[in-house]
Amino acid sequence: MNEYFHLDDLDRKILTILQKDASLGTNTLAERVNASASSCWRRIRALEQAGVLGPHVRLVDPVALGRTLDVFCHVRMKSQGPRARASFQRAMEAEPTILAAYSVSGEWDYLLHLIVEDMQDYERILMGHVLDHESVAATSSNFVLRRVKHTTALPV
Repeated sequence: MNEYFHLDDLDRKILTILQKDASLGTNTLAERVNASASSCWRRIRALEQAGVLGPHVRLVDPVALGRTLDVFCHVRMKSQGPRARASFQRAMEAEPTILAAYSVSGEWDYLLHLIVEDMQDYERILMGHVLDHESVAATSSNFVLRRVKHTTALPV
């Protein structure tokens, strides 16, 4: 049984602000949530220890790195056996261009999200890392025309 961390209003305020800017110091954060710095520090430590807050990261703009093509790739497996799935999942985890890989329900078995430089870059990864895997039967790709909404912040 999963035990969920009970969030009160102060926790929610802290999480909302930190999801927008994790670089804020404890004093600044305390001012914004109308609490003491020591209280904020204790709350953040408790949220980290409970696994609610993960590591500090900085988001990188893919376009600034020349990665201008978002791709969603559906994958159908030849076999649903545990070895085939484990081998495929390890292969997808090893490819840094694959930002996310999901095991999904429905017509397809996996959904991959990639952000690549261009069509040739995608073809290289698709042919050399996805279709080349012995367990893959078929793929279907969707190319993002425009990001309508993109966020990393969860509602709290």
